[in-house]
Amino acid sequence: MVNIFGNKATRFGFGEGLVELGKKNDKVFALGADTVSSVAMDGFQKEFPERFVNVGIAETNLLGVAAGLSIAGFIPFVSTYGVFASGRPWEQIRTTICYSKLNVKIGGSHSGLMVGPDGATHQALEEISIMRCLPKMTVLVPCDLIETKKATIAAAYYNGPVYIRYGRENIPIITDDKTPFEIGKAIKVREGNDVCIMACGSMVYEALMAAELLEKENIKARVLNIHTIKPIDKQAIIEATKDCGAIVTAEEHQIFGGFGSAVAEVVVANNPVPMEFIGIKDTFGESGNPADLIVKYGLKDVNIAEAVRKVLKRK
Repeated sequence: MVNIFGNKATRFGFGEGLVELGKKNDKVFALGADTVSSVAMDGFQKEFPERFVNVGIAETNLLGVAAGLSIAGFIPFVSTYGVFASGRPWEQIRTTICYSKLNVKIGGSHSGLMVGPDGATHQALEEISIMRCLPKMTVLVPCDLIETKKATIAAAYYNGPVYIRYGRENIPIITDDKTPFEIGKAIKVREGNDVCIMACGSMVYEALMAAELLEKENIKARVLNIHTIKPIDKQAIIEATKDCGAIVTAEEHQIFGGFGSAVAEVVVANNPVPMEFIGIKDTFGESGNPADLIVKYGLKDVNIAEAVRKVLKRK
């Protein structure tokens, strides 16, 4: 049985983590891009107005100012919608921040399909790909509010640029304060040796629910929460290939170049086994109810379970 400790959007975990950091470290600075309350930065703004700047709808400037603050010795956190945090200022992130390994932390809120009615223009489905390809960039995709808070705090003490991906809609909280979190270390959240389901972000919950469905068919599925896409936990992935012999990956993101691709790079280089990929299959999203979109684009537990049945035939 999957333990659920309530439902809340992961963006609020980022906001809570930021406030906690502000209280403990006067070098933490925050910058917004006119979406301050919707990305949960308003708490930090109210508590530490002298360490907060709203640059307005000017994302390239947002990252440029953050770069300057990092050179001055601050730990700048920026946040806006993931589409705009990663896409519009990509050149600034690449050349100004990553090339010089500046200590800038980037929050990509409203990720995935679940911005719902905002539609394809606001549904960030590509940012894992375009962030993880950058040298020196660390990419975190926490699974719930509590893990997002931990990821935000951990990012402040991790040297170099970090991208943290989180969402707008309420999703189940499946971790607690005692659940371990370490950048670069996957978490085994369910035992099993027939197949391994590897997931990140909102899909960790769906993976656990899929494992429960498969249990009824006497299929024992291991579930890994791989919250760090880069640097990815190669040891946990290789171990799963040897123990389970088949893998399904699940992400609320394009299957090309994203989380599943990151896993496949490890698998093919070390111990190739059959794989199936759950994610967005080379299409843009659309406006709609978030829950309906997740069903339409095949990101539910039943879709993961079907992928497991398929991959087991190739094992």
